[in-house]
Amino acid sequence: MSASPSVNTVLVTGGAGYIGSVLVPKLLAEGFRVVVLDRFFFGRENLAPHANLRLVQADSRRIDASLFEGVDAVIDLVAISNDPSGELFQQATREINHLGRVRTCELARAAGVQRYILPSSCSIYGFQDGLVTETSPTNPLTEYARANERAEAGVLPLATDAFCVTVMRQGTIYGYGARMRFDLAINGMVYGAWSTKRLPLMRDGTQYRPMLHVQDTTDVMIRLLRTDPRAINGERFNIGGEESNYQLGLLGETIALVVSGFLGENVAVEWYGDPDHRSYKVGFEKIERVLGWKPAWDAERGALDLLARLQAGTLEKTPKTITLGWYQELVKWHAIIRDVGLHGGILDIDAGL
Repeated sequence: MSASPSVNTVLVTGGAGYIGSVLVPKLLAEGFRVVVLDRFFFGRENLAPHANLRLVQADSRRIDASLFEGVDAVIDLVAISNDPSGELFQQATREINHLGRVRTCELARAAGVQRYILPSSCSIYGFQDGLVTETSPTNPLTEYARANERAEAGVLPLATDAFCVTVMRQGTIYGYGARMRFDLAINGMVYGAWSTKRLPLMRDGTQYRPMLHVQDTTDVMIRLLRTDPRAINGERFNIGGEESNYQLGLLGETIALVVSGFLGENVAVEWYGDPDHRSYKVGFEKIERVLGWKPAWDAERGALDLLARLQAGTLEKTPKTITLGWYQELVKWHAIIRDVGLHGGILDIDAGL
């Protein structure tokens, strides 16, 4: 299916990240032109060159209106990702995940962009009893969740008849991406079980969490680009399906069984850490009713896909696959190079200085 005549060029912020490395090739395959804005903390190699792809290395906090020339839609993926990173880099999380995304939305509207999609997070529900829907009170417990909540509150009022703003509340993402992450629940469980025959699981296992495969969430993003704006403008959508809510203890046991069957060896669940108090069951009736969409992936299928890649040697755990660890590594080396660098270099210097 070719791109809609009204949306031809899509700006994807953070497009070289985990979700972006899956989304951008899909957009290109669907006939869209794509502009990716990224710092490329995790490298450029996650996006293959393409005639309809333009890469812009910039910080989302410092972009100007020229970036939006010729852009029809924005998918604002850029973020300091996950709770541990948000807690360590709180100021940056507030600047990027909240203020920067609101500013991007404002610039897009002023430039005549037609659509803006904010991939937010179900983590803003925090701890809740019962089933939560898009109209339920929020209860963000971390800096990452609070920044998402504030970003939602900042972008939705910018919607107009000519500027469609849509918020996606995503569950915890899992599955393979070219910029792989093993610091996400299911991905980490699968790798630990495969590599050590023990499955790491945070106590106490009674908490509920919605899970969402990276292929499913990127499918929704493309569908939103093609949906009549009148159906989605100014709306929030929980992204997932009825079976997407997992109780983490049972999820861990399921993944352990999948890995055991794949390897033909017993895998034991190994508990760690203090009890995680984030727990929420999410209702997904709205997205099915409005978009006619249901997830195609579940945890077992996602785990088997990862296992096949690990076993084949096409997927491995590297320092870049742990987000917080890689951020810390970059900060460490930036300080070292800043201290020892002189005259434009380390050993090789600019002789013209």
